Amino acid sequence: MKKDARYSCYPFMREKVSTVDYEIRTDSLTTHVGVALAAVKKETVEVVAGDLLAILPMAYHVNGSVRGKLAVTDEDLAWLSNRYDFYVEHVREEIQNFVLPQGTEAAVALHLCRSEAKKSYRVLHKVSEEREVPAILFDYLGLLANVFFVMAVYMNQQAGIAEIPFISKSYPMKKKKGE
Repeated sequence: MKKDARYSCYPFMREKVSTVDYEIRTDSLTTHVGVALAAVKKETVEVVAGDLLAILPMAYHVNGSVRGKLAVTDEDLAWLSNRYDFYVEHVREEIQNFVLPQGTEAAVALHLCRSEAKKSYRVLHKVSEEREVPAILFDYLGLLANVFFVMAVYMNQQAGIAEIPFISKSYPMKKKKGE
C-alpha cells in the first residue's frame, strides 16, 4: 500500500532525534515572524518591516542548517548584529530594565518571536547533545531573540507607548552604584 502524502505533514515526524523538534520549533518561529511582519505593516514602520522581510527566509535557513547544508553565514550574523545596534541606539533608555511584553499588536507579536527564538535555541542545545551543531547557529538564534526584543521596544516607542518595567518578586534587582 503506497502512502498518500496528504496524510503526512512533515516527513521526519516519527524520528526520535531532537533534530525533528528543532525543525518544528524553528518552523513555528518562522511563522511567528510572518505574523509579526503583518502586524508591523499595519502599523507602517517601514524599517522594521524591511528587516523582518530579511529575517523571514533566514529563520528557514536556520531551520535547515542542522539536517542539511549550513545556510547561515558570517555575513548574515554581521547584518543581524548591525540591526541590533541600530535598534539599541534608538531604545537604549527603554531597555535598561526587564519589561512586560505589551503595547502595540506588532510589539507583542515581536515579543512572541523573541520567545520562539529562545525556544529554538533551547531545542538546538538538545540537538547539540546528540550531534555536532555549528556554533554560528547558536550565535544567530541568541542574537535573533535579542533583535526581536529591541524591535518590540522600538515599535512601542514609534507608537508613543511607554514600556512597563517588570519588577520581579523572585529575583530582587541589585541596586546600581550611586542609588
